[in-house]
Amino acid sequence: MTNLKRFLIRRFLTFIPTLIGVTLLTYVIAFIIPANPARFWAGGLKARPDVIQMIIHEYHLNDPWYVQYYYFMKGILTNSMIDPVTGYHVMSYILSRFPITFQLALFGFFFTVVLGIPLGIISALKRDTWVDALVRVWSLIGVSVPIFWLGYIFIYIFFYKLGWITIAGIPYPPKTITGVPIIDAILEGAWPVVIENIKRFILPGFTLGFASIGVVARLTRNAFLDALNSDYVLFAKARGLKKLRVYGHALKNTMVPLVTVLGLQFGGLLGGVPITETVFGIPGMGRAMVQAIFSLDFPVLIAGTFMIAIIYVVTNLIVDILYAFIDPRVRY
Repeated sequence: MTNLKRFLIRRFLTFIPTLIGVTLLTYVIAFIIPANPARFWAGGLKARPDVIQMIIHEYHLNDPWYVQYYYFMKGILTNSMIDPVTGYHVMSYILSRFPITFQLALFGFFFTVVLGIPLGIISALKRDTWVDALVRVWSLIGVSVPIFWLGYIFIYIFFYKLGWITIAGIPYPPKTITGVPIIDAILEGAWPVVIENIKRFILPGFTLGFASIGVVARLTRNAFLDALNSDYVLFAKARGLKKLRVYGHALKNTMVPLVTVLGLQFGGLLGGVPITETVFGIPGMGRAMVQAIFSLDFPVLIAGTFMIAIIYVVTNLIVDILYAFIDPRVRY
């Protein structure tokens, strides 16, 4: 337990430079864009000079970039910065959009786990057959096809042609508990709302997780084959253990590298959320970040990047802690 506490402290200390590096890189990229955000925020070509000067003074746009970055991060962390485009507090605006983004990522992760792991196991058991070849083709297509193209194809087939899904609105339960609509609906027992959320998010969730399904399936296949060819599995077979029990031992050892990839894939799903939300018209944090790019809304863009970075590093921390429970040989 003492070693685990030391490990958590060390990881927490690494969070700070990681978050600073991610947000700083985002700000520098936004800073070097040859545009005048103050004029854009003030109304474009019809902006009044006095309003432009007021915005420049308010957001320290005449100061060096590192001074601007300091005031931007201070305003975001204290939630004192007002977004020049929407008029809301920046972090409050991002946090209000985050539950929808998190729900979409959960749907994508659900498909990644529920389809990726079984397909990988089946592919390993049916090695060098047409089933194995089909899973490998899926993996190749998944990492090659752009999300936006796949999303539009799915919308055309399942919404326009077949009419099986809906892509309008976000159903909310009567009360808000966690802020995530489907979780709140389940906790309240509002099953019609649960069904409506599933109908709304099943297609964008599958689109978001399409590439991850192939990646996880391939990794599961390779790791499961390695486990099946190991000495302890051969010894278990020699003892006459049933196949299902042997597969259970092999699958447990397969989970160690798989958990790592699943954690990284969850972070990757959040990275793909802006495109998916834009294609399917989902009013989440990712779509707000895309709109912020077009309106030069740097505060929202940096705040959204900050949130994604926090989730990513926390997810990786949880994965590292899970190692000790999955593999007793891991010590901190």
